[in-house]
Amino acid sequence: MNWRRYFWPVVGIAAVVFSLWLLLHELRGISLDDVWDGIVAIPARGWMLAALSSVIAYASLAGYDHIALLHIGKKVSWLFVTFCSFTTYALSHNIGGSVFSGAVIRYRAYGTRGLTGKDVGVLVAICWITFVLSTILVSGLVLVFEPEIIDRFSGAPHHRLTMAAGVAMLLLVAAYVFGSWLHLRPLKIGSFQIHYPALPIVARQLLIGPIELLAAAAIIY
Repeated sequence: MNWRRYFWPVVGIAAVVFSLWLLLHELRGISLDDVWDGIVAIPARGWMLAALSSVIAYASLAGYDHIALLHIGKKVSWLFVTFCSFTTYALSHNIGGSVFSGAVIRYRAYGTRGLTGKDVGVLVAICWITFVLSTILVSGLVLVFEPEIIDRFSGAPHHRLTMAAGVAMLLLVAAYVFGSWLHLRPLKIGSFQIHYPALPIVARQLLIGPIELLAAAAIIY
């Protein structure tokens, strides 16, 4: 018997069962009447906008994978990338440890399209960098243009300090772009290395990432 044929399906089923167990454990003390009242309280327009934001968020997450594939020079159909990305994030965000659990799912999926373990490692790294870069960019812009947002946490105004922190974040993003323009040497960790993304790739990162974050925020809103 070839155990490899059954290993990944068993892992996937176990992950789903474990997620369901966690969900039931978390929902055990919640009243169904309270949940229904909360659902009814949301107007139909709110549901429609939340659904639209969800579509935009998942489409942007698929863009993360597409950006990474462009970086490593691999061509995979948009449809496959979309389904792979949706499955990856839907499972990894519920299982937890999204970087590692998502890497396992991507390795299984993209391996069928000719990507090696190193390719998938670089792909995961670029997706993670895109998310971090976008978070720094959006946070920096918010702190610069809406410094009073920190007042609700600190209890006292620190607008100048908040704006300085925002400017520092934006300078980090500018340094990343400048590094791409300089064509810096690749980051090497043993035999694993990540080449600095080219400017067209960086431009896509700075566009797709913030869209995903804004769409995710819109769902909650």
